[in-house]
Amino acid sequence: MPNIPLPDSVLIEALDLIEEYGNANAAIKAGATKLPRGTIRNRVQIARLKGLKPSFSKEQKRVYTKQRLGKMHLVIPDTQCKPGVNLDHLEHIGNFIVDKKPDNIIMIGDWWDMPSLSSYDRGKLAFEGRRYVDDIKAGRGGMERLHKPIDDYNRTAREKYDPEKDFTMGNHEQRIIRFVDENPELAGKLDYGDMGIQDWGWKVHDFLKPIERDGVLYCHYFTSGVRGNPVSSAAALLRERQQSAIMGHVQTTDIAVHKKTQQTAIFCGICYTHNEAYLGYQGNTTKRQILVLHEVEGGIFDMMFVSLKFLAKAYS
Repeated sequence: MPNIPLPDSVLIEALDLIEEYGNANAAIKAGATKLPRGTIRNRVQIARLKGLKPSFSKEQKRVYTKQRLGKMHLVIPDTQCKPGVNLDHLEHIGNFIVDKKPDNIIMIGDWWDMPSLSSYDRGKLAFEGRRYVDDIKAGRGGMERLHKPIDDYNRTAREKYDPEKDFTMGNHEQRIIRFVDENPELAGKLDYGDMGIQDWGWKVHDFLKPIERDGVLYCHYFTSGVRGNPVSSAAALLRERQQSAIMGHVQTTDIAVHKKTQQTAIFCGICYTHNEAYLGYQGNTTKRQILVLHEVEGGIFDMMFVSLKFLAKAYS
């Protein structure tokens, strides 16, 4: 019995599937057709032999559904904003945030560097010329750079983007409190309010007070032992907390994953482009990045580090 020729409309439907989804497997996986893979390929071959063209244009947007699995967290490690350093990367991060729209943004602390209040440098030649007001201005300028792309987006967007934002105070911000404790005559003159972190919609959390988001603990650093020293490694952090936990404070990146529970502890590195003299030649080779957690649920997640170099290339 001779084969009945297929109508051109049926052949063009097969061409449209390939044009829209790229290949037969992708079209089937997307639920666009119930046809077997071989049938789609045969029809496409016949259509091309007949010189038929797809009715779907590549100029049109491909049809797919963005569906997030679990929550998405974006973690900003120590930025240590201070006078005279480059802050371009903060605007690149803002552009990345607008593009990816994480559900939660966590600033792990030490956004400000506050060199004018450094007890380590006081009395040294390098300390000359440092001013508190300049330190505050530098950090606020960094905040403006980070939020500019978000504000620009919300100015015209139908659906405003308003993620949860947590700021865990770092030891560099805490320099303000320590300095006032040592100089009580300045009480009421210097305080956290000078930074104005809440002006940008952040929830501010006390220094060394852990917060939990979707089963993940966040803090500038976690302590170990009766003296409250920072934990020495991601593995030690996992042992101490017995759940997923992320901290900043140190310049290195370190990761520990529990074999059975898949809970994960991370030292998230740094988020600035300038070098620090105290780190020396070898210490300044550390990774500079942000951290993105995908599919966050119950402390389990897929991690992704995004380098500042990549952000400069893709989001400047």
